[in-house]
Amino acid sequence: MTQEAIFSGFGGQGVLTMGMILGYAGVIEDKEVTWMPSYGPEMRGGTANCITIVSDDKISSPIISTFDTVVALNQPSVDKFENEVKPGGNILYDSTNILKPPTRKDINIFACPVSEEAVKLKNPKVLNMLMLGSFVEVTKAVNADTIEEALKQVLPERYHKLVPLNMEAFEIGRSLVR
Repeated sequence: MTQEAIFSGFGGQGVLTMGMILGYAGVIEDKEVTWMPSYGPEMRGGTANCITIVSDDKISSPIISTFDTVVALNQPSVDKFENEVKPGGNILYDSTNILKPPTRKDINIFACPVSEEAVKLKNPKVLNMLMLGSFVEVTKAVNADTIEEALKQVLPERYHKLVPLNMEAFEIGRSLVR
């Protein structure tokens, strides 16, 4: 199985981290992985995205223009990448903040109120883990059980005290699309 995904949003939303955690989970599961970030010079508040590919087979190129799944955390990301989803693919978007949702009929569309759920958890920084939970539940690109180990590898050790909160957010994210 191969999952070619792009995670997109504003800088500071944890978009690159989402893709990195997915990539580390793929490595832990002995899969082939590429992770390619892209962001403007302003990073926080500017647009950011990353392409993460997880595959059971060799990956020919990390540079792709169409995706199995698009994860969009803001309106510009929906506007830019909705048409880049392969027919039959998925788009997951933050339905709390996106006013003009995707409308294509040949893809699976998942409205995920992750900003709203992050507020309920009293921590806006877990928005990315909420969405990653939804992504993993929809795509099955990696096993959900692998995410905690990947998170510990991505987070600096001084932040490991936040792993339980992040894993709680991940599980809530999974439940949003069940």
